[in-house]
Amino acid sequence: MPASTAARPATHPSVGVLMALLAALLWGTTGTAQSLAPAGLSAYWVGALRLVVAGLFFLLLLRVRGVTWRASAARLSWPAVLLGGSCMAAYNLAFFAGVKSSGIAVGTAVAIGSGPIWAGLLDTWVSRRAPALPWWCGTVLAVAGGALLVGVAEGGLQVRPQGIVLCLAAGFSYAAYVLVNKRLVNQAAPAVATCAVFGTAALIAAPLALLIAGPLHLGSTGAGGTAVLLYLGVVATGVSYLLFSHAQRHIAASTAVTLALGEPITAFVLAIVVVGEQPRPSAFAGLLMVLAGLAVVIWTELRAARRVGC
Repeated sequence: MPASTAARPATHPSVGVLMALLAALLWGTTGTAQSLAPAGLSAYWVGALRLVVAGLFFLLLLRVRGVTWRASAARLSWPAVLLGGSCMAAYNLAFFAGVKSSGIAVGTAVAIGSGPIWAGLLDTWVSRRAPALPWWCGTVLAVAGGALLVGVAEGGLQVRPQGIVLCLAAGFSYAAYVLVNKRLVNQAAPAVATCAVFGTAALIAAPLALLIAGPLHLGSTGAGGTAVLLYLGVVATGVSYLLFSHAQRHIAASTAVTLALGEPITAFVLAIVVVGEQPRPSAFAGLLMVLAGLAVVIWTELRAARRVGC
């Protein structure tokens, strides 16, 4: 990729950690919001429309800020933008298909849980340097805790190979997106880079949703369905990924992916407060494991930053 022509800001890992956790908090509201979407709206279209709405949100944001798109986008490596957009589109479609096949518990655990492992492996391959041992320990602990948190350890779950493969593909696609996006946000402003990636993802995902799920009938969604789609696109996707892109200027890509495991914590709390679920004791054990694992990952990132004088 060409060298960046944009000025690189000083890194502040603690700020990056906070932004990534806030993004994960917003992602954790996605499941609850989707449960309020019209039953007749295909999950594939939900995934595609959230990308479309997010892309429009970024364009509006750039216009409000008075950012000149042509000059800003010229700094980006467009082959990388195409790759990042393809990865994000693949993540959305594979995740929804995998969850539909394997169920929410198994699908979410495999997709989100495999993401940090894929990120560590990809980061090792790209940078020729493996993440530190404490990072691996914290990540594995958080992933195991996340599995307990969503109920994978409970009996009666059906595991379908096709669904598992799709969810593993979703985790891989997400990890690849994060590594590509890490480079893009150092080439241009995070809002510009994220707009380019999500605009590309929307252009890929919408036609695929049409092929897989058939024509879209927005007239049947009603005001409530439209509100859900707007929330998913603007808040749970647009604002959250903008925060995440800013975070990537300050922390390692592999750390950013692991911090996304904060998502099931939010989903867990919402399931209790909003849905009224009564979780089993194993779920609370999983919650503690996720928190402990994330603490180790954060400590590892901050320690590494201090060593290089940040």
